[in-house]
Amino acid sequence: MNVKCELCGKGYNIPDERIPPDRKISFPCPSCKKGIINIDIRPEALKEAPQPERPKKKGQSFEVERDLPTGEVLQKIILNRLTELPPMPQVMFKAREIMNDPTSGFRALADILEKDQAMATRVLRLSNSAYYGLAGKVTSVQHAAVLLGYKTVGEVVAMATSSKLLGDSLEGYKMNSGDLWKHSLAVAIASRLIAGKRYKDLENDAFSAGLIHDAGKIVLNKYVLERGNAFEEYMSDDQKSFLNAEKDILGFDHSEIAAEMCNLWKIPKSLISAICFHHYPAQSGDNTLASIVHVADSLSLMSGIGSGVDGMLYKMDQRAQEFLRLTEQDLREILDETVESVDKITEQMQ
Repeated sequence: MNVKCELCGKGYNIPDERIPPDRKISFPCPSCKKGIINIDIRPEALKEAPQPERPKKKGQSFEVERDLPTGEVLQKIILNRLTELPPMPQVMFKAREIMNDPTSGFRALADILEKDQAMATRVLRLSNSAYYGLAGKVTSVQHAAVLLGYKTVGEVVAMATSSKLLGDSLEGYKMNSGDLWKHSLAVAIASRLIAGKRYKDLENDAFSAGLIHDAGKIVLNKYVLERGNAFEEYMSDDQKSFLNAEKDILGFDHSEIAAEMCNLWKIPKSLISAICFHHYPAQSGDNTLASIVHVADSLSLMSGIGSGVDGMLYKMDQRAQEFLRLTEQDLREILDETVESVDKITEQMQ
């Protein structure tokens, strides 16, 4: 069932099996947290409600506007154009080089970051967030490096970089400005928390993979918009997700394109595999990072943080949960801490 918050206009797609039969329910909008979403499926209410017309089905074949390319042809076009994209901001890689150099100091790191004033501003904002407990105390990039340490500053730099890369609205995915970054931030934090419980040596990689796991959407958005009618028709079935639509209409999905982008950015292979298979961890060959990001993504979608209209349709692969040896209590604790952390970080960025 499609529902919408009357206050902020955010739409959600809720599977019918999750709605109690013959009842009226209300809950706060996960997006604005102020509006109330009402669902009334009592027989008398359904009789009164106007029934929307469904687009005419065309079976398994979807009409794509203006004979636009699909499948391997479209994928080749996209991959050829990837070189036209702005690269992942080089400041992130330069900062990592300095942090990996045992002879470097805080001043060298600050010099790199301060050459990009927009980046320096974002680093300061994030450093002063309630999440790090230093609200109002960090006055410069060098000061942030001293107070937070190399490891944490590296995390802050990654967040600052991704906030620029993933901050725009994605009309094709029905995501407002900042939605993708907020969701990616939630997945990064949840990924690190999961790794911290069982695989501490993977905490940094888990955070990085979670942060850019959906970067492919910024590339595919244009092509989704071009095929808007086909996507609208496909999504008129309330039980189908955008991931299904990408596969059936485009011939591939955003995780495959994200993997190609990461190759271009020279991201480590272990992270690329995790990003490529974050929706299908069972196909990753027991890649631990893929299972971590998958579970983190599922938890973030359940919370409604920055997800698109079909966020509630994605289900966690129980095999990934079992592979990571996570209990239901573990998942609840990770979800609660993730939501609280995202709120603290984004409050400072607004």
